[in-house]
Amino acid sequence: MTYRNSNQIAECILQSVSESGAEGIKVTRLLHKSNLSHVRFKRFANKLVQSNLINKIEVKNKTIFIITENGRVYLDEYRRFSSIADSFGLEL
Repeated sequence: MTYRNSNQIAECILQSVSESGAEGIKVTRLLHKSNLSHVRFKRFANKLVQSNLINKIEVKNKTIFIITENGRVYLDEYRRFSSIADSFGLEL
């Protein structure tokens, strides 16, 4: 079994939020897609919100996450860098 590092988990969360489009994604769906416990997810989500990579919006007592433009840029650059590292046999 291989474990994901924090960069890989952040990529997974950003990817899931990105795929949800402009309407965003609710917490429960995001928990399932990112395969994280609620406690661990909250820690990552707070870091991503503080870094301006995702926005957290409260609508009718529901929390919705939407990716920011910075989040899209980060996700694209992370994937590009990860691909380069893989080509050299390195693991991020």
